[in-house]
Amino acid sequence: MKDTVIVGVDGSPSSLAAVDVAAREAQLRDAELRIVHAFHRLVDLDPMIHGVLARAERRAYDRAPGVETARTVAPGDTLTVLQSESRQAVLAVLGSRGRTGFGDLLLGSTVVQLAAHGHCPVMVVRGRPDPQGPVLLAVDGSPAGAAAARFAFAEAAMREAPLVALHVWNTWSEPTPYDGPADPLNVLVDLDQLRETHRQRLEEAVAPWRATHPRVTVDLRLERGRVRHTLLEACKDAQLVVAGARGHGGFTGMLLGSVSQALLHHADCPVAVVRGKE
Repeated sequence: MKDTVIVGVDGSPSSLAAVDVAAREAQLRDAELRIVHAFHRLVDLDPMIHGVLARAERRAYDRAPGVETARTVAPGDTLTVLQSESRQAVLAVLGSRGRTGFGDLLLGSTVVQLAAHGHCPVMVVRGRPDPQGPVLLAVDGSPAGAAAARFAFAEAAMREAPLVALHVWNTWSEPTPYDGPADPLNVLVDLDQLRETHRQRLEEAVAPWRATHPRVTVDLRLERGRVRHTLLEACKDAQLVVAGARGHGGFTGMLLGSVSQALLHHADCPVAVVRGKE
């Protein structure tokens, strides 16, 4: 039985752009592409919806001839429908802006909830990616980061693209001998030792997947600075950025870290958020 890639559509230009990306992802995986539309009322099931689905299927065929397609039109709110469909999928692809069925996706918390609670990686199509750019992996050393690394290496291999593994560090979140934030003046922090600790964290995060994908060219980058700002800058030269759903720190019970949320809302290229095992 083939794997399935799902894509949420509502007829908006953004959702059709998501179909383009989803069709390619399905082609790379030799997977079926399932086009999903959610409706809230029976009146929404009119010929226009079938036109939207047919247009999406044509886009998929133009982008990736030979990809098998299927349709799902289901009642319910967007999150519930997409969560249900994600149970049988290897990837869910969404546009950054919608019209009706998926219109509130990035304007509210729905996409964050899907990335946090969905049953497969979620890819949001946004920005103007560089088709010749690398796959960018945001390394944070967390358990979710291992799943993100696995996904990023697989994407780089399928796309025949280089991979940049970027780990950003700073002194603000490091423990100090007194009760307070880390010393911004570096008085109480051994920067050389701290830098080496983070370098080891970066190397350990990618080591298993470098062995699995020996043909992927890997560039390890260790940068000191503001995490979100540095990652968003790096996205400008990437064709895809991949991050784990859980951050290394953050608040207890927070299912999607602030870095992942910042990428979903502001990155200049598509963003894939990958959940680790619970």
